[in-house]
Formats: sequence, structure tokens, C-alpha cells
Amino acid sequence: MARVRPAEPTEIDTILTMLDAAVLETDRDVIRQSISDGRTLVAVEDHRILGTIVARPADPGVRIDAIAVRKRRQSQGIGTALVETLLDGHGRVVADFDERVRPFYESLGFDIRERKSGRLRGVRTV
Repeated sequence: MARVRPAEPTEIDTILTMLDAAVLETDRDVIRQSISDGRTLVAVEDHRILGTIVARPADPGVRIDAIAVRKRRQSQGIGTALVETLLDGHGRVVADFDERVRPFYESLGFDIRERKSGRLRGVRTV
């Protein structure tokens, strides 16, 4: 089973590669800052990063910038563990996302609303 922990600065290239593979927008400086602030988490098994979540401050809590899990390891609870760990550490998590990932956020108990942009916003608080 994967263990979730804060990302280390030396892992930034692996995190960027994983986010790029998931076709997610990435910004090295934003991710570097998120790692430094302890808001980027990784799910690790046998010293291999299986998933990552990058967040930035929100008032209150944090907002998810990106979440990615290796394709062959999806649907194994890794994304759930990343979000739950982020929530445990910050108390409130906000995420903006497309309809295609709505079931994931619904399964985690996010309160979901449609935005004028057509995207969805989910909020979960402990």
C-alpha cells in the first residue's frame, strides 16, 4: 500500500513529469513553492512515486492545483489518499475540475457546484 508524505525538493522533476503525462498545466516555480510550503504531497511505494497532489493557499484551507496518479495505479485509492491527507493537514480543500472527474470528487464527499465558466467547483471541509 502506498504511503502519503510531503514531497521533497529533489522530487520536483518526477512530479513535473507525472503532471505533464496527465496533461495538466504545470509551472515549476509554483510547484517548487508548494513543495517548500509542504502543500505538495506524494504517494510512494517501494521508493517510487505513484501519485502527487499540488495545492496552494486558499482562505481558508487550500486549493488543489493538480492531482495525478500513474495510469496503471489509478482506481486503487491513491488519489483518495492524497486528497484525504491534504484535507487532514488543512481542514478545507477546494478543487476546480471538469465534468469527467466529477465522480471522483463526489465519492470523496465534496459539495459540488457548477461555475459560470462551465467548470465545476468542489469544496470539502472537516
